[in-house]
Amino acid sequence: MSDSINPCINCGACCAHFRVSFYWAEADDGGGTVPADLTEPLNLFLRNMRGTNAATPRCVALEGEPGGCVSCGIYQQRPTPCREFARSGEDGVANEACDRARARYGLPPLFYPVTPSLNESYVSQGARFAPDHVQSPDR
Repeated sequence: MSDSINPCINCGACCAHFRVSFYWAEADDGGGTVPADLTEPLNLFLRNMRGTNAATPRCVALEGEPGGCVSCGIYQQRPTPCREFARSGEDGVANEACDRARARYGLPPLFYPVTPSLNESYVSQGARFAPDHVQSPDR
């Protein structure tokens, strides 16, 4: 897969795994941009995207099936939690929540952090210079 292709367009797992709740004023009837008719009240101060507060969540704005070709029907107007949710591996940082949502749909993690191999280094008896140091082989 090319680095320029966003893996989210073949995923959508986060949109069908988490509740998307946000401050009520992000909706267009409160001065924001999120279409209010796609939200429902959660409490006095919060709304959530319709469908995401269910036992089996799925955002009403998700188009397509998780793991297939997906898109957000309100991408330019999406709420803050969606804007701030980083895919795993973005900027070299793992996102456990992203990987957990992907696993629910049988998708592999997007990011495998590189851990340096550990090896021993010690000085040989009688060694005077760095080249005389012995290093165990990587396994």
